[in-house]
Amino acid sequence: MKNFSKKEFDAVAYMRQERERISKDISEMTHKEILEYFKKRRSKERIPIKE
Repeated sequence: MKNFSKKEFDAVAYMRQERERISKDISEMTHKEILEYFKKRRSKERIPIKE
């Protein structure tokens, strides 16, 4: 049996948090506003990289 070390970055937890945040942000927007929301954030928000 292998010993697993603690994860430094939990991708599943990160995606769940981001999905929740985005859902709250766009919950009361129109279709057009939602499209603009994603166009503006496409290049700004990326997964943080630890060096």
